[in-house]
Amino acid sequence: MSNLFNLINLEEVEEIFSSKVGACLGTERISITEAKGRILSQDFISPFDLPPFTRATMDGYAVKAADTFAASEGNKVYLGLVGEVLMGEEATEGLESGQAIRISTGGMLPQGADAVLMVEYTEKLGSELVEINRAVGSGENIVRKGEDISQGETLLKKGSQLRPQDLGALAGLGITEVEVYKRPRVTVFATGDEIINPEQRPQPGEIRDINSYAVISALEGIAKMSQGGIIKDSKEELEAKLRVATENSDVVVLSGGSSVGTKDLTLEVVDNLGEPGVLVHGIAIKPGKPTVLAIVDDTVVIGLPGHPTSALTVCKIVVQPIVERLAGLQDDLGQQNYLTASLSRNLASVKGREEYIRVKLEKEADSIIAVPILGKSSLATTMVEADGVIKIGIGKEGLEKGAEVQVLLF
Repeated sequence: MSNLFNLINLEEVEEIFSSKVGACLGTERISITEAKGRILSQDFISPFDLPPFTRATMDGYAVKAADTFAASEGNKVYLGLVGEVLMGEEATEGLESGQAIRISTGGMLPQGADAVLMVEYTEKLGSELVEINRAVGSGENIVRKGEDISQGETLLKKGSQLRPQDLGALAGLGITEVEVYKRPRVTVFATGDEIINPEQRPQPGEIRDINSYAVISALEGIAKMSQGGIIKDSKEELEAKLRVATENSDVVVLSGGSSVGTKDLTLEVVDNLGEPGVLVHGIAIKPGKPTVLAIVDDTVVIGLPGHPTSALTVCKIVVQPIVERLAGLQDDLGQQNYLTASLSRNLASVKGREEYIRVKLEKEADSIIAVPILGKSSLATTMVEADGVIKIGIGKEGLEKGAEVQVLLF
């Protein structure tokens, strides 16, 4: 084929898919109990104040701060005790100058009070008098109405990935359902006559499936993952299974079958399944050069290299950003989590391809050190040991020991 190993840069992948792949797949309304990790499809504007009333953050006495300004260990101040606010009840009694009202943490601050004096700095004298040995400032030991979240405030932005603390805040406002983007449907296949299921015992020449399990785990949470199984090196089987998968998925991922060889049928079959067909065969990265990128009608099809390190690297830097884009998580591909570290040794590289090196992170004094893990891309253990990857740019011959590097975290 004319596009066979016509290598393109990673930036060109972003341009191709930004123009051909939609930003999201529609929305749905779900319970907040199911919403962890989902992507908010609209700004959330708070309909209420949180807290809905001014409340105490300490056990003690609700007071007017000005009444305590002269108080100290050597100069006690005395206030009249005129009541108590019980937890979960409305504060119905107002507070006048020279008075105090007993209050517990979380209790509603009475009208007229502007601070809470901690119980440790007081002594109750009988049933009607409180001795104070410390001054308190206005606003001390209280949270004012709407101080946490104000009515009309934008609490969460469209495109936010919902975290436990976000869901807790929504619950605090009485919100039990949210509008989120639908998760992309992703089907993952392993391909090759030599691949068998993990529960099977390998015969000579066979190897258990590693890649589809790793890819599914990497994308789980942002997508609805399906394991398509193993496709043997048969044009008929490949075409039949891909036709069904592309009709029922938003993304189809194939592991293996993307290198040049007599049994590598992916390019031919995918290109004939629908339009526009194969867009890319070959990205200028190492590992991961023989990656296939295609669109079959409205479904993205990605052919990963068969070696575990190559497959997982491409999954991280190419597949995950595309799936996140479809999920509504971000507008641009490749904006993922990075950590700055110092390189532990010199690294050489060949110009012409971006090279991704696996690294493990170590703490040294006040620095984080990135230690390269070198090994063949067919070795799964190099990924097990790694905390992430660093990139050597396409025009560089390497990096020097001590260089500041950005680690793309797994």
